[in-house]
Amino acid sequence: MLIEGVFAAITTPFYPDERIYFRKLEANVSRYSRSLLAGMVTLGSTGEAVALTDDESREVLRTVSEAADADKVLIAGVGRESVKATLEMAEAAAKYNFDAVLVRTPTYYAPQMSRAAVLHYFRSVADRSPLPVLLYHIPKFVPYDFPVEVIGELAQHQNIIGIKDSSGSVERIRATVEATRSAPRRAVTVTPVFEAVTARMLVQAPAAEALLIPLTDLAGGAALAVPAPVAPIKTRTKEVGFQVLSGSAGTLIDSLEAGASGTILAFAACAPQACYEIYQAWKDHDANLAREKQKRIDAAGQRIAGQLGINGVKAGCDFNGYYGGRARAPLVPLSAEVRAEVETLLANIRN
Repeated sequence: MLIEGVFAAITTPFYPDERIYFRKLEANVSRYSRSLLAGMVTLGSTGEAVALTDDESREVLRTVSEAADADKVLIAGVGRESVKATLEMAEAAAKYNFDAVLVRTPTYYAPQMSRAAVLHYFRSVADRSPLPVLLYHIPKFVPYDFPVEVIGELAQHQNIIGIKDSSGSVERIRATVEATRSAPRRAVTVTPVFEAVTARMLVQAPAAEALLIPLTDLAGGAALAVPAPVAPIKTRTKEVGFQVLSGSAGTLIDSLEAGASGTILAFAACAPQACYEIYQAWKDHDANLAREKQKRIDAAGQRIAGQLGINGVKAGCDFNGYYGGRARAPLVPLSAEVRAEVETLLANIRN
């Protein structure tokens, strides 16, 4: 699977009584689908995955899959504390035609998560996962410092295709790219312009209208209704290696320069266009414009996503036309003063 470009780590909307607000989730995903994002990550850290039950998680996956345009790559956060539970969520993601799964390291038994245990966990998941696996390194929330050499070993597995690194360290991104250069290269299916072909593009092709063959065109007998031929999706293949994605808005350009293939950002949930413009300027080899676009979001990204966290991102969503609302308890809602600060930071970063 081609994982390239800018992905929004989307939020999970709630009613005031903390039930999931599925209509607002549908509306948000539909609007993201009209953006230039490469895709969306559902049930990641920004999606409050740890605050949802497994049944709620499955319903969120179903809702996102049904609401997203077919050309958007969908990645599901499925990490759980056991191999069995992680695989059950990976199977649910496959059922709803997601394209890859994002898997964090189990950490409740952190003292026992030795190198051997981590290798065993990820290899066991990858061996049986119906979808390609992206590793997830987020030391801010997961008390495990993922050694780069372990990532290099895991990159040799045919079903482990990349990593999201949310450490914020460009040097770590560069080291991971270097450590995974020898990973197997894979032929992935892409469109004629080298964009990803998703699972939903293959299963949601327009239904063929029946053609009625008149009686006069038949050598006797009744008229027949036969399906019209449907043109197949035009595709080609592209070889890719292990794909490294940054999880930090503030280091986006430097991470791309260090070899990252793209980025998964919480800040893109409330400002997708601004994040995409940085990536596009870099792709166009306009370094000055890319740096200018990067500088434009630095303060807002650091404060809203980096410091205020989920409630900050949700406040940004409210301001920029998406539904944000509040995070589930025990996360504390923002004060009116802080919400006003968020709006000031986003005043020139409208979606």
